[in-house]
Amino acid sequence: MSTFVTLGPPNSNHDFVLRRYLRAHGLLDLERVRIELVDDFHQGARMLIDGRADFMLQCAVHPSAAEITGAFRRQVFVVDAFISRSRPMSLLMAQDHDAGQLPRRVGLQPATREYADLSRWSEAVLEPTVTAVGEGLLAKKYEAGIAFSSLLEEYPGRFQVLEDVGAICDAWVVFGTAAVDKGKAVVWTDSPVARLYRDAA
Repeated sequence: MSTFVTLGPPNSNHDFVLRRYLRAHGLLDLERVRIELVDDFHQGARMLIDGRADFMLQCAVHPSAAEITGAFRRQVFVVDAFISRSRPMSLLMAQDHDAGQLPRRVGLQPATREYADLSRWSEAVLEPTVTAVGEGLLAKKYEAGIAFSSLLEEYPGRFQVLEDVGAICDAWVVFGTAAVDKGKAVVWTDSPVARLYRDAA
């Protein structure tokens, strides 16, 4: 059985995309694979090094991606990369926000900062995950935030959509403890973009 580790909590973008990836490989079977969710990627990398996990998934644009690749470069290696859409997101504001009051605080996970126009807020509250932004909205920690659009269905009447972000297509990286590149570029030569290259040529 292989253990895959990624950033929690449950239903985070990382959890969502990892399950899509494992399903695409035909591995999403509890008898063949186990998923461990961690609070940060340093913890996940140490799990790989200690043999407590076999692979780790990280979004390529996660704020700690370069740090993980550099800090653990002698023990942890990129073994795969792919593209996948995230869970749909929106810039949400509490429905009961006083329209006459200037919005002050907006919650966001740093990688989502450019997903919407946040210029009207004087203070950005950074959270470790998009899930945490949703929790912050529910706790009224800030007036608005970039959160999963599913909050609209889970808590009807609580939020209004200021801007629909949608599902973002990102690059994702899988780490393991054995290098697979053999010093060469590992390229999927029959990928959808490879077909575009051939058509253009």
